[in-house]
Amino acid sequence: MSSPWPDSLLSRIEDAGINASAPPQQRWLDGWLVRYNPGKAKRARCVQAVADGRLPLDERLAACEAVFRDAGLPLFFRITPFSRPAGLDAELERRGYHRIEDTRVMVTANLPSEPEALPADLTLRRLPHADFAEQVGALRGSPELQRTAHAERLAQSPVPYQGWVLQRADDGSIAACGQVAIEADMVGVYDVFTHPDQRGRGLARQLCSALLAQARAAGAKVAYLQVDGANHPARAVYHRMGFADAYGYHYRTPEADAH
Repeated sequence: MSSPWPDSLLSRIEDAGINASAPPQQRWLDGWLVRYNPGKAKRARCVQAVADGRLPLDERLAACEAVFRDAGLPLFFRITPFSRPAGLDAELERRGYHRIEDTRVMVTANLPSEPEALPADLTLRRLPHADFAEQVGALRGSPELQRTAHAERLAQSPVPYQGWVLQRADDGSIAACGQVAIEADMVGVYDVFTHPDQRGRGLARQLCSALLAQARAAGAKVAYLQVDGANHPARAVYHRMGFADAYGYHYRTPEADAH
């Protein structure tokens, strides 16, 4: 995938995304960052293969398998253009690891200076970590274990998060939610979700506009987000906001039915 962005910036964005998804359940294993959080986000329950390491590949794979087996979780490798060692993706494929979930990292340097106007019936409200994890979990229908793990990860993240919702004035219900993680001059947009009954109103765009304008005022110059490559409606929204594809990543797993 060609990108209009220099590799130096993409590497910083990749680092920022890894930092923003850091769970308390993680350890280093010969150059690989092994994460085994029981939450929904695969970024926090996978192997981030960020360095070459020194051990033979068989030994490292066996050690990773043991970590995930002990945690009671399926094993996933997150494969990016930066994964190491070189050729890891092809080697995992050769060993029978299945490829799943094509994800695109989208980037823009055109953050809005002023947010779009919100509908009169909605108010932008910031939530504490636990409340945000509960609200986005309820919208997605996530089980309680995943909501608790999400709240724990947000509370202990090395990169501070801000979780926001668009709340209806009449009954206090949540119409849409999203959060940002700001690191240096970069802002990551995460967990954007609109209630099914409120879709078609442009709320995701309006919410993102508000959050990005706030981030710009706080010094952010570049925004990034991660979106399912097959989620064409969301990708169209982000394209209209000025985001462009920068690079992609996917996962490899030895279990055909893992999710």
